Amino acid sequence: MNVGLFVTEDGRKITTGVPKGFSDLFGHRKSDGRAFYIECKTAIGKPRPEQKIFLEQMRRTGALAGVAHTVEEALEIINESVK
Repeated sequence: MNVGLFVTEDGRKITTGVPKGFSDLFGHRKSDGRAFYIECKTAIGKPRPEQKIFLEQMRRTGALAGVAHTVEEALEIINESVK
């Protein structure tokens, strides 16, 4: 994902990328196509307010979304509701 700011030849500033708070990892499950968004944190890390808002917005659309401090937690998010 390319993000950042660049200046055009005529001096205009253009920003590209994802919305503020967008998760570190995202994709979809091969089994059913359901989208997932994972915010990765250290053992003591906590999500910023905009990250919490983003995750909640994604959940409201039916996506799997959460904060993971370990690989196991990330897999739990992805595997939620898998039968």
